Amino acid sequence: MAMLPVRFLSRCRSVNLFHEQARCSAVTFLQGRRYSGVGQRSKELKQMLTSNNLEYLMEAHNGLSAKIVQEAGFKGVWASGLAMSAQMGVRDSNEASWTQVLDILEFMTDACDIPVLVDADTGYGNFNNARRLVRKLEERGVAGACLEDKLFPKTNSLHDGRSQPLADVEEFALKIKACKDHMRDPNFCIVARVEAFIAGWELDEAMRRAEAYLEAGADAILMHSKRKDPSQIESFMKAWNNKGPVVLVPTTYYTTPTEQFRNMGVSTIIWANHNIRASVKAMQELSKQIHQEQSLVGIEKDGKVVPVKEIFRLQNDQELVQAEDKYLPER
Repeated sequence: MAMLPVRFLSRCRSVNLFHEQARCSAVTFLQGRRYSGVGQRSKELKQMLTSNNLEYLMEAHNGLSAKIVQEAGFKGVWASGLAMSAQMGVRDSNEASWTQVLDILEFMTDACDIPVLVDADTGYGNFNNARRLVRKLEERGVAGACLEDKLFPKTNSLHDGRSQPLADVEEFALKIKACKDHMRDPNFCIVARVEAFIAGWELDEAMRRAEAYLEAGADAILMHSKRKDPSQIESFMKAWNNKGPVVLVPTTYYTTPTEQFRNMGVSTIIWANHNIRASVKAMQELSKQIHQEQSLVGIEKDGKVVPVKEIFRLQNDQELVQAEDKYLPER
């Protein structure tokens, strides 16, 4: 066997050293993020999902709304796919790319200190897309991802008369497993969203899918329904018999008393799209009033807008003022 040139061996060692340094740098980066509270947030989300108390996540769609959600007293944020796409002016049909969504999420995790669970749709493709997405979500301090068992590109579940084709059960379960296998943060949460009721299937199919996803490693099951009453949810919770944490999104059956969800044994409630809907209503009314009156007197006098100083406060402008005093030379 011919001897390899010393120069070649030296180069190989250099390449290996380069890769090892790159790996260590990546680990150091992640550890730094965790030190700043990122790992703690995923731990807090997992505690919420497994808590004996009913917990709540509130929708946000950018950095400002995430901070408002935290200041309101919520312990966690739901980064809604509908709301994030809406604030970009596109449809909730994966028209916004996953990298564009990542950019929004980075602003959200920078703006608040509480866990963010992202509506990750189907994972933007197959298992390979989903596991890469999870890695990138971890890097941006997101605490968990909710994956739904529909086909990519997805259709919003609340549309009337739309086809809602579901993914193969085994393939989706393996997608969950791939995400769990490639996480670097052991507390990062994967919530499996079951769309069987949305697609017109009965309880047996919802149960089959929920059990398969829990077995694959999902930290919680999100059981979705768009009926105006909680009958499908009630039947599922009875059959489920507390096999694992269950998350609900009562957007259409909102008249159901919250105590009823607590009595069912529900883990977490998501108020899923109400900040974006409230902001749309406020902007529509305000823009119409200013257009009609051609004046700002009415809206300012009636308190329909916050003072500009409140925007500065939410932006943490005071920190910049203090930093300028510290780091800029005197003029």
